[in-house]
Amino acid sequence: MKITGILAWQVDLPLKEGRYGWSNDNSVEVFDSTVVAVETDAGITGYSECCPLGSAYLPAYAKGVRAGLAEIAPKLVGLDPRDLGTLNRRMDAALRGHPYVKAPVDIACWDVLGKVAGLPVYRLLGGAEQDEVALYRAISQDTPDAMAASVAAYRAEGYTKFQLKVGGAVEDDITRIRACRAVLDRGELLIADANTGWTRPEAARVAAAVADLDVVIEQPCATFEECLSIRRRTRLPFVLDEVITGFDSLMRLLAEDAADAINLKISKVGGLTKARLIRDACIAANLPMTIEDTWGGDIVTAAIAHLARSTPAELTYSATDFNSYVTTSIAEGAPRRVGGTMTAADRPGLGVTPRMEVLGEPVLVVR
Repeated sequence: MKITGILAWQVDLPLKEGRYGWSNDNSVEVFDSTVVAVETDAGITGYSECCPLGSAYLPAYAKGVRAGLAEIAPKLVGLDPRDLGTLNRRMDAALRGHPYVKAPVDIACWDVLGKVAGLPVYRLLGGAEQDEVALYRAISQDTPDAMAASVAAYRAEGYTKFQLKVGGAVEDDITRIRACRAVLDRGELLIADANTGWTRPEAARVAAAVADLDVVIEQPCATFEECLSIRRRTRLPFVLDEVITGFDSLMRLLAEDAADAINLKISKVGGLTKARLIRDACIAANLPMTIEDTWGGDIVTAAIAHLARSTPAELTYSATDFNSYVTTSIAEGAPRRVGGTMTAADRPGLGVTPRMEVLGEPVLVVR
């Protein structure tokens, strides 16, 4: 089997809430997503999706996905999509860095592999460790009262895990955290995610001010060293996200006891092949993970669901159903939230079929 073509489509994903805001006054109203197809000479096509969170969150941006694909795609035609190790090494040789560009090619080839094997991707990733995956709901940065109201509304829909977007003014963030914790019961998870938005003294002030609450601190500062400094000053549980960029940074985290859990974003680390390596290392180290991505729609949500379903429940901190945040459906068969959970399909591959009438004409065709 050989890759005969790589295609890409650009699609806008407007938010149901109208706006998503996080630290440093960043916000997005419409997400720019890229859907990718890997065609083969066996008549089997694999699909994937990559959707960076704007251009001010990570070293990634939507147009960069498509520009990078145009760079590497010609060098991948003729490879066997089932040889995932070879494929990833070829991509790394063709383009240094930029793992988010390579992620959709890797994920689409997992879709191909599942279709060839007649198995869902979660079985290829290790098998069904759980039937339903617990989800968190991200709460866009707003006034404390508005954020508390959002938590209460989503809690009524079945969510029990919440990630507050903080990383603003210290006093406002303290009030946000306290207001949102007040509407939750014991056992329901509240994560205060600063998305690198606090300086070290700001993070120290917030952590001290909410030390009496049942709350988790996530990625308070921009660098590993700053976050480690805050980690050593607080007894609150601690999550790292943006600074976990690959296997090497995970090894450093484990060596320095820098967090109690990580956020594993599939496209940030380069796709399912490299995410599985990190996931399995976390399992070996007994380190819980939130399994997610930067953003996306139906196909991103499917990839998340397959990786999460093949991860032990006790080490799955939570996962994300991004397709419930947006107004546009781009694929049939995608996971759908039921209460506060979702699951991966038992169909071969990712189990989704793109809606070509929504995608329109491809913006990149390499054959």
